[in-house]
Amino acid sequence: MRGIDESTTFEVGAWVVYPSHGVGRLDRVDRIEIDGTTVEFFVISFPKNKLELKLPIRRAVEAGLRRVVSKEDMEEALGILVQKTKKRRLMWSKRAQEYESKINSGDPVAIAEVIRELYRGSGDVAQSFSERQIYQHALERLAREISVVDEIGEDDAIKKLESILHAA
Repeated sequence: MRGIDESTTFEVGAWVVYPSHGVGRLDRVDRIEIDGTTVEFFVISFPKNKLELKLPIRRAVEAGLRRVVSKEDMEEALGILVQKTKKRRLMWSKRAQEYESKINSGDPVAIAEVIRELYRGSGDVAQSFSERQIYQHALERLAREISVVDEIGEDDAIKKLESILHAA
C-alpha cells in the first residue's frame, strides 16, 4: 500500500506508529462507499489500548502515520536518555502540556527527552502524581516501539529503558 507520499509504503501485517496512539498493527484495508465514492481505509489495531482505528489512506501521511523506526534510529533515541538534563523553570502546567505534546508527536527522540527529564533515581526528590503519570505514559509508549524494533516483550523493553536510565 502506498500513502500520498510515494516514499512511504505501508504493508498489511506491518507494525506502524500513529502519533497519538503509538504502535499498532496494520490489519487490513477496508473499502467503504460514501455518497457513490469508494474510500479506502487502513484498519490499524492497538492491542494494548483495545482500540481499532480506521484511517483514510489518502490522509495517512498527513495524519503522521509512519513505519516503526530502524534499530539505528532507536539507538539515537536511547542516546538521549544518558544526556544531562537542563533545569527548567517553566510552571508545571506548561511543562506537562509540552511533555504530552512530545509524547503525542510519536517521535522516539522527543519521547526519550520526556522520559529523561521526568526520571527520578532512587536518591532524587519524589515525583508528583501527575509527573509519575506522564513519565509512565512516555515510558510505555517508547517501550512499545522498542519491543517491535528489538523483537522483545514490552516488559523487557521497559527493563532496558530503566537500566539505561539507572546507569546514566
